[in-house]
Amino acid sequence: MIRTAFVLAGLGLGLAATMAQADPIAERQQLMKGVGRATREGAAMAKGDAAFDAAKAQGIFKTYADAAKTMPTLFPETSRTGGETTAAPKIWEDQAGFKAAFAKFEADAGAGAGVTDLAGFRAAFGAATKNCGACHEVYRVKR
Repeated sequence: MIRTAFVLAGLGLGLAATMAQADPIAERQQLMKGVGRATREGAAMAKGDAAFDAAKAQGIFKTYADAAKTMPTLFPETSRTGGETTAAPKIWEDQAGFKAAFAKFEADAGAGAGVTDLAGFRAAFGAATKNCGACHEVYRVKR
């Protein structure tokens, strides 16, 4: 009985993963919403609108690093259109540059992972979020 439950749970997880990959546009939109939430939280800390919290700072950089690792895999050729995507054709025309942008984002997020004070957070947060703007400028269609 327990073995059957584990098998069914494993099948459910596998099915969920398959379904998520079946709609990469929705998955990348959800991932970017998480990055947006983390960025808003980080901006509030950086501006002084919220108190600096080292644990929250670590969470922000973890969100960024996780997104940077996952995001480049969510742009298969079949996801160029549909799902109200704002992905620019440049993504598929310049895969090397696109992947390099996420590698830089991941590196900057990793550099911020060890911050313990507001000054360090501001510097690392600024470097990481600068990547967001640069990537969106080239690889995102403006609405």
